[in-house]
Amino acid sequence: MNKVSHLVPQTPNPEICNFRVGDRIRVHVRVIEGDKERIQPFEGDVIGIHGMQENRTFMVRKISSGVGVERIFPFNSPKVAKVELIREGLVRRAKLYYLRGLSGKAAKIKDKNLI
Repeated sequence: MNKVSHLVPQTPNPEICNFRVGDRIRVHVRVIEGDKERIQPFEGDVIGIHGMQENRTFMVRKISSGVGVERIFPFNSPKVAKVELIREGLVRRAKLYYLRGLSGKAAKIKDKNLI
């Protein structure tokens, strides 16, 4: 463990559900514009989970107007208000970077509940 983790205690966010790589999730992100704060949803597929313990992050990819958009969210960030699990995906890899080169139906992840 590093020295900073002893000084600043990290509390896990109870609003983050259990999800895995390949799942479709909706991340509610707190956005501050001027003096106002609002919550903006970001829905996409989890293509990777990195790190361990308090330094974990997850990467979410969505297609917006035909362009792929990826965002990385820390698990312990106060900017993440809530994470909802939309559907569980059936994948056999830990990182789904191959989705970057696919488009249309080929980029679709199979649903775990349909198999």
